[in-house]
Amino acid sequence: MVWILYIILPLAGLTLGWTIRWLYARFQLTASEQRAERIKQDAIKEAEAKKKEILLEAKEQVIRERNQQERETRERRAELQRYERRIVQKEEIVEKKTSQAEKIEQQFAEKSKKLEERQEELDKEEERYRKELERISGLTVDEAKALIIANLENDAKHDAQALINKIEQEANLTAEKKARDILVTTIQRFATEVTGEVTVATVTLPNDEMKGRIIGREGRNIRTLETLTGVDIIIDDTPEAVVISCFDPVRREIAKLSLERLIVDGRIHPARIEEVVSKVSKDISQKIFEEGEKVLFDVGIHNISQDAIRALGRLYFRTSYGQNVLFHSREVANIAGVLAAELGVNRELAKRSALLHDIGKGAESESDLNHAEIGMDMARKMGEDPRVINAIGSHHNDIEPSCIESVLVQIADAISAARPGARRETLDNYIKRLENLENIASGFNGVDKAFAIQAGRELRILVNNGTVNDEQSRELAKGIAKKIETDLRYPGRIKVTIIRETRIVEYAR
Repeated sequence: MVWILYIILPLAGLTLGWTIRWLYARFQLTASEQRAERIKQDAIKEAEAKKKEILLEAKEQVIRERNQQERETRERRAELQRYERRIVQKEEIVEKKTSQAEKIEQQFAEKSKKLEERQEELDKEEERYRKELERISGLTVDEAKALIIANLENDAKHDAQALINKIEQEANLTAEKKARDILVTTIQRFATEVTGEVTVATVTLPNDEMKGRIIGREGRNIRTLETLTGVDIIIDDTPEAVVISCFDPVRREIAKLSLERLIVDGRIHPARIEEVVSKVSKDISQKIFEEGEKVLFDVGIHNISQDAIRALGRLYFRTSYGQNVLFHSREVANIAGVLAAELGVNRELAKRSALLHDIGKGAESESDLNHAEIGMDMARKMGEDPRVINAIGSHHNDIEPSCIESVLVQIADAISAARPGARRETLDNYIKRLENLENIASGFNGVDKAFAIQAGRELRILVNNGTVNDEQSRELAKGIAKKIETDLRYPGRIKVTIIRETRIVEYAR
């Protein structure tokens, strides 16, 4: 029986445990279902509340947009009303102005008609007065004009003769001074002058392979040399030669000497080029100063500034039609000194003025002025005598000479330039330039004769006294000068002089 109990008791325990577990599971399932139902109900309630909230916000948004649209509509309507009022006001103003314009036009037409009637009356009165004057005087209009002109002509002749007599009396009182000026002017008119510049130099090469070395890799050698010296180096097909081009003769000389030294040395590269150019520049600067001092010693002039010495030395590298400008200046100084001694004027002042007359060609700064004007500025800054400054500025007639020394410088300059062998210029080119000047002047109406003098620096024109009056002479001079500027190329300035005179010759037999 005991073993039955051992069997039944475990089975009963298992059955009771299973029953309890089933009841507990059933209870848990019921609780879960109830919880899920509560969650579902809560979710439904929350969704309903959310839906109502969204609908409420949508209604509020619709109301706001509707209010905004109504507000914008009202503003646009008000703006349109303002525009309409403005348009109406402008239309009223335009109508008023149109009405006023019509009234003014009508008044103007009436006034014009009255003026025309008044003008007709004045014309009739003028004609009546003219006929009355002709009846009283017994002369026509043309006859009266001729009579007035004849009287004016007689008065003009009388005044002119009185003026001539006065001038002759003054000339007699200053006969000696006039004689000296006439002598100097006569010498000056037989002088000639030309100017020019050499702008290129040629360097001879030992062989054509040297051209490639001068150019260097990617052109660095030639570019360095051009940059340091400020010249243009032209390498073309010319055998064994290189051309150096520059308007500054000193820079051209520096480039030429530097290139020659580099060719002899054989080492051609940017660093060596810079070294050689620097050394040559110092040598040229020293030579410039030495040449300036040398010419001052030769001429016997002292007390001159360092800047003037350097400017004179730079003239050593300048040429004018093959004539060295420094040697030309020294020659002009010697000639001016001799002339001054012969005429009994200040010899030292004449020599100083003559030596410095071309100093503007040695200026280191570039300027649009010609060398005479540049020289005047330089001399003024150096504190030179006003007579020296005038001589420098007037030696090409850019200004009027104010003293006898200035005229002597003109003469000496012309003599030095015109002496045989001083300058190289073909006779054909010289004659052609003079003929072109005379042909331009002869092409104008009223010109009788034209003469190009002073190597083409002055054009003297004789005009017909009966065809051209004084006012027309001024216009003619301006027209000829403008034509010369347009058609010809020339150095310096050309003076155009119009001569108009009445010459009366009578013989006493």
